[in-house]
Amino acid sequence: MSEARELLTDSLYGLGWAAVKRLPEPAAAALGRGIADTAWQRRGKGVLRLESNLARVVPDATPGRLAELSRAGMRSYLRYWMESFRLPAWSPERIRRGVDVHDAHHLTEGIEAGRGVVLALPHLANWDLAGAWVTTHLGTPFTTVAERLKPESLYDRFVAYRESLGMEVLPHEGGAAFGTLARRLRAGGLVCLVADRDLSASGTEVTFFGETARMPSGPALLALQTGARLLPVTLWYDGPVMGARVHPPLEVPALGDRREKAREKAREMTQAMADAFAAGIAAHPEDWHMLQRMWTADLGAGPAPEPGRERGLRS
Repeated sequence: MSEARELLTDSLYGLGWAAVKRLPEPAAAALGRGIADTAWQRRGKGVLRLESNLARVVPDATPGRLAELSRAGMRSYLRYWMESFRLPAWSPERIRRGVDVHDAHHLTEGIEAGRGVVLALPHLANWDLAGAWVTTHLGTPFTTVAERLKPESLYDRFVAYRESLGMEVLPHEGGAAFGTLARRLRAGGLVCLVADRDLSASGTEVTFFGETARMPSGPALLALQTGARLLPVTLWYDGPVMGARVHPPLEVPALGDRREKAREKAREMTQAMADAFAAGIAAHPEDWHMLQRMWTADLGAGPAPEPGRERGLRS
């Protein structure tokens, strides 16, 4: 990305944050739907990839159904952005009213146990809003990891934004992040990680909607090395409110204590995490914001084909 384009990108995000934050909520929601519908109608590579991914989640969907899902998916994705631009201006009460958490006792019991908790989430609905609920409703700060963005100034904006919501943000690159996360957990802290897409190209292979995909093994390894509780979380939009479900703790496989068993334990726990994610995504496919390649069969492939052709479907 050229320096001029990086500057333009950062400026546009900055304008979005400044302008959308000041809009009345209904106006911001309408703006998001308008942008989403325009993007969907243009059938860019992100929309095509979203439909290709959704074709695996809903394998019996007709081309028309996939189109409906991708349009709803783009609206959900832009809702995420509109909410995120406005989140720093929301009061704690507004954040609490905006989230309905099911089975929160898995989280609160883990925090009270003082052994550390890892929350692992897929790209469903608004994970930033879920994090803000944790910091405001539970009053519990946490540590997370963010992918480095271009330009650097845009990454700095995201870090500052998330820190304003009570999060400690570490850069994804390098091995230092894992060590810091482990220290936070050993001190009884909370770690939240978006974990349905591997950014390292060295993740763990899992079966995901019947095909092979890679997911990061970091959440499982952190739990294994620190004794922390690993809790998958799934999210969805339900009218004006976002629903959230804290799944039961993932059990550590009984494979013995030898060091060479750690990788296999991590693989089994990552598969269990993927299964929990799949259940949440299957229930609310329109709220899964996966506009990138996800399955290993797609990695290194060209642009996403029309999903109907890719899967033998016809309009």
